[in-house]
Amino acid sequence: MKVLDRVNALLSRKGSGIWSVPPDASVYSAIELMADKQVGALLVTEGNQLVGIISERDYARKVILKGRSSKDTFVYEIMTHSPITVDCCTTVHDAMQVMTQNRIRHLPIVDNARNLAGVLSLGDLVNWIISSQDNHIEQLEHYITGQYPC
Repeated sequence: MKVLDRVNALLSRKGSGIWSVPPDASVYSAIELMADKQVGALLVTEGNQLVGIISERDYARKVILKGRSSKDTFVYEIMTHSPITVDCCTTVHDAMQVMTQNRIRHLPIVDNARNLAGVLSLGDLVNWIISSQDNHIEQLEHYITGQYPC
């Protein structure tokens, strides 16, 4: 487990379950699905095509703060259109840079054919990096003490 590992390794460990809604779904139903699946964002798809992403942040800023009704507002009205994606071969380090530079918390992952492979959250990447550092520290401790694992 390293920061130069590919995001597909992280997806393999995490699972590549994708929760999505169509653009014409109500915001209420999207928020309900987020709560049910305990996720902070959903991909917005038409067929197999990624057309956007909707997050709790979108809901707070574009519905609640504007006094709109989540039952009368459609996902396509508040979603982020054409979200930033990376492919499966992107390193964890590079994915973290993309998310940091673009100030996003969820990153759709696509394969070479541009099909959705999964979605990663900032927390997923942080956990991977922490585990990577923990593994590295453990290896250094074994090296220093001469206690190599069998």
